[in-house]
Amino acid sequence: MSPRRGRNLQTAGPGAQFVPSGATLGNSVSRPTGERLGVRQPGHPRGYAAVVNETRTTFLIRPVRADEYAALGELTVAAYRAIPFEMPHQDAYDVQLRDVARRAGTSCVVVATTPAGELLGGVTYVSGPDDPYSEELREGEAGMRMLAVDPAHQGRGVGRALTEWCLTRARSDGRERLALHTGTWMPDAVRLYERMGFVRRPELDFAPAPGVDLIAYAFELAPAAGS
Repeated sequence: MSPRRGRNLQTAGPGAQFVPSGATLGNSVSRPTGERLGVRQPGHPRGYAAVVNETRTTFLIRPVRADEYAALGELTVAAYRAIPFEMPHQDAYDVQLRDVARRAGTSCVVVATTPAGELLGGVTYVSGPDDPYSEELREGEAGMRMLAVDPAHQGRGVGRALTEWCLTRARSDGRERLALHTGTWMPDAVRLYERMGFVRRPELDFAPAPGVDLIAYAFELAPAAGS
């Protein structure tokens, strides 16, 4: 899930904003040398805007729709099944991964799509310790779970943009940090988080099931501008 150069948009209703690829949230936005400046195009008929650079349209991030629950569930299972590691209890976890309707009903599920609506990936934003999908979150923390990118579209910056969306949402919610759990068997995800500035929090590691040892990372959030 290495980042792809370009400018991306997060569109999740009120407060939607640009998420530039390569930005470090909480710091000034940097753009790779020679990258062409992004241009915001007129609004999409559904109410959100596409973001393009001078040569191509990238992708959109928005809340999942009910008619996409099944497709996102299958995409999420496919992404986890593509990991070259046979996780114990995978069949049982697949049931949870497929249940997008339940996640969307209690938490915040967003998707990345092409401007034409093709699903590229999705993630569940966990607002705090009282969220049913919280994994050991503490007061002042938000989290993210079940980040998944269609195996056919990995390496385009989709995972990074979804993670940036969660960081921006956590900051706007007034959280002090965003915490997450991953596994050593997910080296691409670990590399992504470390490049983005997440740091290991071994004291938060835990095992949700025998043989499934999760490792924790956290990103310390600077206050939102003007707060």
